Amino acid sequence: MVVGLGNPGAEYNRTRHNVGFNVVDLLAAEWGLSWQHSKSWHALWAKGEKAILVKPTSYMNRSGESLSAVANFYKIAPSEILVVLDDLALELGRVRLRTEGGTGGHNGLESIIMHLGTEAIPRLRIGIGAAPSEGAVDYVLGRFFEEEIPVVEKTIKRAADAVKCAIDKGVLSAMNLFNKIPES
Repeated sequence: MVVGLGNPGAEYNRTRHNVGFNVVDLLAAEWGLSWQHSKSWHALWAKGEKAILVKPTSYMNRSGESLSAVANFYKIAPSEILVVLDDLALELGRVRLRTEGGTGGHNGLESIIMHLGTEAIPRLRIGIGAAPSEGAVDYVLGRFFEEEIPVVEKTIKRAADAVKCAIDKGVLSAMNLFNKIPES
Protein backbone atom coordinates (compact mmCIF):
# COMPACT_ATOMS: atom_id res chain seq x y z
CA MET A 1 0.00 0.00 0.00
CA VAL A 2 1.29 3.45 -0.94
CA VAL A 3 -0.21 6.33 1.04
CA GLY A 4 0.22 9.90 -0.12
CA LEU A 5 -0.27 12.47 2.61
CA GLY A 6 -1.99 15.79 2.09
CA ASN A 7 -5.11 17.75 2.88
CA PRO A 8 -8.35 17.34 0.93
CA GLY A 9 -10.00 20.23 -0.86
CA ALA A 10 -9.22 22.52 -3.77
CA GLU A 11 -7.68 25.16 -1.50
CA TYR A 12 -4.83 22.74 -0.69
CA ASN A 13 -4.12 21.59 -4.27
CA ARG A 14 -0.49 22.07 -5.25
CA THR A 15 0.58 23.21 -1.77
CA ARG A 16 3.85 22.12 -0.20
CA HIS A 17 1.99 19.94 2.31
CA ASN A 18 0.27 18.01 -0.50
CA VAL A 19 3.28 16.65 -2.40
CA GLY A 20 2.39 13.18 -1.12
CA PHE A 21 -0.98 13.47 -2.89
CA ASN A 22 0.82 14.66 -6.04
CA VAL A 23 3.03 11.55 -6.10
CA VAL A 24 0.17 9.05 -5.75
CA ASP A 25 -1.89 11.05 -8.29
CA LEU A 26 0.99 10.66 -10.76
CA LEU A 27 1.21 6.92 -10.04
CA ALA A 28 -2.56 6.50 -10.51
CA ALA A 29 -2.34 8.32 -13.85
CA GLU A 30 0.66 6.27 -15.02
CA TRP A 31 -1.07 3.02 -14.04
CA GLY A 32 -4.42 4.05 -15.53
CA LEU A 33 -6.23 3.85 -12.19
CA SER A 34 -9.34 5.75 -11.11
CA TRP A 35 -9.84 7.05 -7.59
CA GLN A 36 -12.74 5.63 -5.56
CA HIS A 37 -14.09 7.28 -2.42
CA SER A 38 -14.74 5.33 0.77
CA LYS A 39 -16.71 7.17 3.43
CA SER A 40 -15.98 4.47 6.01
CA TRP A 41 -12.22 4.70 5.41
CA HIS A 42 -12.24 8.50 4.99
CA ALA A 43 -10.02 7.99 1.98
CA LEU A 44 -9.69 7.98 -1.76
CA TRP A 45 -8.19 4.73 -2.98
CA ALA A 46 -7.19 3.07 -6.23
CA LYS A 47 -6.26 -0.59 -6.50
CA GLY A 48 -3.65 -1.55 -9.06
CA GLU A 49 -1.82 -4.76 -9.89
CA LYS A 50 1.21 -3.82 -7.80
CA ALA A 51 -0.22 -1.67 -5.02
CA ILE A 52 -3.20 0.00 -3.44
CA LEU A 53 -2.87 3.78 -3.56
CA VAL A 54 -4.48 5.77 -0.75
CA LYS A 55 -5.13 9.48 -0.13
CA PRO A 56 -6.68 10.12 3.32
CA THR A 57 -9.54 12.62 3.21
CA SER A 58 -9.51 13.15 6.97
CA TYR A 59 -6.91 15.96 6.89
CA MET A 60 -3.23 15.56 7.58
CA ASN A 61 -3.36 15.39 11.38
CA ARG A 62 -5.78 12.44 11.27
CA SER A 63 -4.13 10.45 8.45
CA GLY A 64 -3.54 7.46 10.71
CA GLU A 65 -7.27 6.77 11.03
CA SER A 66 -7.71 6.39 7.27
CA LEU A 67 -4.49 4.49 6.70
CA SER A 68 -5.15 1.99 9.51
CA ALA A 69 -8.73 1.38 8.28
CA VAL A 70 -7.52 0.46 4.78
CA ALA A 71 -4.57 -1.58 6.14
CA ASN A 72 -6.87 -3.50 8.49
CA PHE A 73 -9.38 -4.24 5.72
CA TYR A 74 -6.68 -5.59 3.36
CA LYS A 75 -4.60 -7.08 6.22
CA ILE A 76 -1.50 -5.12 5.24
CA ALA A 77 1.35 -5.05 7.75
CA PRO A 78 3.00 -1.69 8.58
CA SER A 79 6.21 -2.89 6.88
CA GLU A 80 4.23 -3.28 3.63
CA ILE A 81 3.04 0.34 3.66
CA LEU A 82 4.98 3.19 2.08
CA VAL A 83 4.00 6.65 3.31
CA VAL A 84 4.83 9.56 0.97
CA LEU A 85 5.05 12.94 2.71
CA ASP A 86 6.56 16.41 2.68
CA ASP A 87 9.63 17.30 4.74
CA LEU A 88 10.72 20.78 5.82
CA ALA A 89 14.15 19.49 6.86
CA LEU A 90 15.05 18.40 3.32
CA GLU A 91 16.04 20.89 0.69
CA LEU A 92 13.73 21.32 -2.25
CA GLY A 93 14.36 18.60 -4.81
CA ARG A 94 15.58 15.91 -2.42
CA VAL A 95 13.85 12.63 -1.65
CA ARG A 96 14.75 10.32 1.21
CA LEU A 97 13.51 6.80 1.81
CA ARG A 98 13.66 5.17 5.25
CA THR A 99 12.35 1.86 6.56
CA GLU A 100 11.44 3.34 9.94
CA GLY A 101 12.01 6.30 12.24
CA GLY A 102 10.41 9.06 14.22
CA THR A 103 7.95 11.69 13.13
CA GLY A 104 10.42 14.48 12.41
CA GLY A 105 7.71 16.81 13.72
CA HIS A 106 5.28 15.79 10.96
CA ASN A 107 1.74 15.56 12.39
CA GLY A 108 0.46 13.23 9.66
CA LEU A 109 3.27 10.76 10.32
CA GLU A 110 2.68 11.11 14.07
CA SER A 111 -0.97 10.11 13.57
CA ILE A 112 0.05 7.11 11.48
CA ILE A 113 2.61 5.88 14.00
CA MET A 114 0.07 6.29 16.79
CA HIS A 115 -2.64 4.33 14.94
CA LEU A 116 -0.34 1.55 13.72
CA GLY A 117 1.56 1.34 17.01
CA THR A 118 5.03 1.25 15.44
CA GLU A 119 7.71 3.49 13.96
CA ALA A 120 8.71 0.64 11.61
CA ILE A 121 6.75 2.08 8.69
CA PRO A 122 8.62 2.78 5.45
CA ARG A 123 8.38 6.39 4.34
CA LEU A 124 9.45 8.53 1.43
CA ARG A 125 10.11 12.10 2.48
CA ILE A 126 10.04 14.80 -0.18
CA GLY A 127 12.02 17.97 0.48
CA ILE A 128 9.97 21.14 0.35
CA GLY A 129 12.71 23.39 1.72
CA ALA A 130 12.99 25.06 5.08
CA ALA A 131 10.29 27.44 6.26
CA PRO A 132 11.10 30.98 7.31
CA SER A 133 11.84 31.25 11.04
CA GLU A 134 8.29 32.52 11.57
CA GLY A 135 5.29 31.11 9.76
CA ALA A 136 5.97 27.40 9.19
CA VAL A 137 2.22 26.65 8.99
CA ASP A 138 1.64 29.28 6.30
CA TYR A 139 4.71 28.01 4.45
CA VAL A 140 3.65 24.33 4.29
CA LEU A 141 0.05 25.23 3.47
CA GLY A 142 1.21 27.69 0.81
CA ARG A 143 1.88 27.01 -2.84
CA PHE A 144 5.34 26.73 -4.33
CA PHE A 145 6.93 29.84 -5.76
CA GLU A 146 6.84 30.08 -9.56
CA GLU A 147 10.61 29.54 -9.85
CA GLU A 148 10.36 26.34 -7.74
CA ILE A 149 7.73 24.62 -9.92
CA PRO A 150 10.17 23.00 -12.42
CA VAL A 151 12.14 21.50 -9.51
CA VAL A 152 8.93 20.35 -7.79
CA GLU A 153 7.63 18.65 -10.94
CA LYS A 154 10.96 16.86 -11.42
CA THR A 155 10.98 15.82 -7.75
CA ILE A 156 7.42 14.44 -7.87
CA LYS A 157 8.40 12.34 -10.91
CA ARG A 158 11.56 11.17 -9.13
CA ALA A 159 9.54 10.29 -6.02
CA ALA A 160 7.07 8.29 -8.15
CA ASP A 161 10.03 6.43 -9.67
CA ALA A 162 11.35 5.75 -6.15
CA VAL A 163 7.96 4.29 -5.16
CA LYS A 164 7.94 2.03 -8.23
CA CYS A 165 11.49 0.89 -7.44
CA ALA A 166 10.54 0.19 -3.81
CA ILE A 167 7.60 -1.92 -4.99
CA ASP A 168 9.62 -3.83 -7.60
CA LYS A 169 13.00 -4.19 -5.86
CA GLY A 170 12.35 -3.41 -2.19
CA VAL A 171 12.79 -0.32 -0.05
CA LEU A 172 16.50 -0.97 0.63
CA SER A 173 17.32 -1.09 -3.09
CA ALA A 174 15.29 2.05 -3.66
CA MET A 175 17.13 3.76 -0.78
CA ASN A 176 20.48 3.00 -2.43
CA LEU A 177 19.33 4.50 -5.74
CA PHE A 178 17.21 7.47 -4.68
CA ASN A 179 18.68 8.79 -1.42
CA LYS A 180 21.63 10.23 -3.35
CA ILE A 181 21.59 13.94 -4.14
CA PRO A 182 20.07 14.28 -7.62
CA GLU A 183 22.19 15.66 -10.41
CA SER A 184 20.96 18.92 -11.90
